[in-house]
Amino acid sequence: MRVIQLTSCALSLQHLSQVFDYKEFIFNLIAFLSIVKRVNEHDIALLFNILYKYTNLSAWMLEGIMSSSTSPFMEMLRGEIRLRGYSLRTEKSYLFWVKQFILFHQKRHPDTMGNSEVKQFLTWLAVKRHVAVNTQKVALNALVFLYQKVLKKDLGELGFSLATKQRQLPSVLTPTEVALIFQHLQDRDRLIVELLYASGLRITEALRLRVQDIDFDHYSITVRDAKGNKDRQTLLSESAVPQLKIEIEKALAIQKQDNTSKLGPSLPHQLGIKYPNAFKSPAWMFIFPSSTVCPHPITGVNCRHHLHDSVVRKALKKAVTLAGISHKRVSCHTFRHSFATHLLQAGCDIRNLQELLGHNDVKTTQIYTHVIGRHFVNIRSPADTLKFLQ
Repeated sequence: MRVIQLTSCALSLQHLSQVFDYKEFIFNLIAFLSIVKRVNEHDIALLFNILYKYTNLSAWMLEGIMSSSTSPFMEMLRGEIRLRGYSLRTEKSYLFWVKQFILFHQKRHPDTMGNSEVKQFLTWLAVKRHVAVNTQKVALNALVFLYQKVLKKDLGELGFSLATKQRQLPSVLTPTEVALIFQHLQDRDRLIVELLYASGLRITEALRLRVQDIDFDHYSITVRDAKGNKDRQTLLSESAVPQLKIEIEKALAIQKQDNTSKLGPSLPHQLGIKYPNAFKSPAWMFIFPSSTVCPHPITGVNCRHHLHDSVVRKALKKAVTLAGISHKRVSCHTFRHSFATHLLQAGCDIRNLQELLGHNDVKTTQIYTHVIGRHFVNIRSPADTLKFLQ
């Protein structure tokens, strides 16, 4: 009976992996661990084999997910990360890579390992797993944090093999293609994607916008706690203002209804403790609130978070299909790339563009000069010279 139950669950997860995107499949699988924790070791091994057979996940990825139960060491690491004010995404990423490091070395304690083991793991990621450069960098940052900040050990010079999968040039839409996609998006979803293109926002930055972040008088948006914990200001398109005001009115109506149950939007850091009534203030309400309330991931207090990014991604995927754009890979981030590229083509100074995008280094912004071909301006192909000789 137990085999039938586990197989049924695995087949359900296989169906979810086909219907939803990869991230949502992982979330469902992790939620399923609440069942796993109540079965014995034989059942866990059986479940592992079933998942490996019926899903597209590798054994390496499954090991990381199946070992997601907490331990005193991992909880200590989590505490050190939160003590330094790192974002929840960074916390999850660091915990994941530390777990992979421990599993790779047959569950040895990190305190008994050091430079050679870290070098071996990072080399394995590049040589065997063929991960991208940025993925390897995130794993390195997680292990450096673990040893330098938590275990107080200096790793010294690692000298590991670098990943060879280099960053590709970003995919960019033409203005006509952007307009075509907008035609197949409605109301809230269209506004969110329009903000990505009109203001150069990342999808998480758009969804985290609160009422206080919009300045209608100066047509500007304040992006708070963005990548690298930086704040910045960017453009607000006049064309987005009417629908934006409608969405704000809807959000404030939801907040007013939540307040009757002593609920409100999730608040950053410990703001709710310092200002107990902040959840009633319209300024702190998310413009794009979630349809349900949920416990805060840190405080555990019930609150209304912002809309999940998977909602927008699904709507965008459908719109791209309806628009007939099949020759380009289009994601939410494509509109940020298009924003930067089209501004450069319109003559925007690259330093101003760097500020609008929130890049630390202008070299990151210069990637868009390669997209439009400006890095070889005034350079002619030698084949064109031959025409004058014919």
